[in-house]
Amino acid sequence: MEPAPLVRPRSYVVRGRKTDAQQRAIAEFWPAFGVDFAGGLLDLDALFGRTAPRTVEIGFGNGENLLALAERHPERDFLGVEVHGAGVGRVFAAMRERGLSNIRVIRHDAVEVFETGLSAGSVAEALLFFPDPWPKARHHRRRLVQPDVVRLLARALAADGVLRLATDWEPYADHMLAVLDAEPVLVNVAGPGAFIPRPEARPVTKFERRGEKLGHSIFDLEYRPLP
Repeated sequence: MEPAPLVRPRSYVVRGRKTDAQQRAIAEFWPAFGVDFAGGLLDLDALFGRTAPRTVEIGFGNGENLLALAERHPERDFLGVEVHGAGVGRVFAAMRERGLSNIRVIRHDAVEVFETGLSAGSVAEALLFFPDPWPKARHHRRRLVQPDVVRLLARALAADGVLRLATDWEPYADHMLAVLDAEPVLVNVAGPGAFIPRPEARPVTKFERRGEKLGHSIFDLEYRPLP
């Protein structure tokens, strides 16, 4: 019997325009820090030119979190996966301003990157902060946090790795909690059915500020591989 096909949600809509400065930054920095991904296993040591703990951020948006963490942790490598060109350009421009070299960027569907590009146990930390909640019921299938995707994320985590998520949309937080708690190879750090307190180490981004301005609570989740 053939395995069931992976349920791959189309969790994004490409939108937004790159500024001239962002376009110039992409043209200048892509050869050194961009990854042309077309399927196939990535050689992370070759991409970064060293062996180090790797953090993968899924959908880094304007790059606030990715840049802050890379600047704070020069001893770690950061792989950002984003489909929107404006965010990629902003990250490259900020890398130039801050003198950062420990970031690589893939402009591609994150599910495909985890499915074929990342080997089992290769990721020390996976981050998914404030993904599109797709609030309308008819769009729930587009939500990125789905059982098949969670299994891909869990597979990529190192034995001592960690998966961190955050959202300001309570119904999506409950959905995340239910899906992740049901994954047998992951353990909820806060305990079944619970969220963790907001980690002080997580940078505050515009998405969190916007959520708080709207009166939304912030929900953080943390999972580790089953020992």
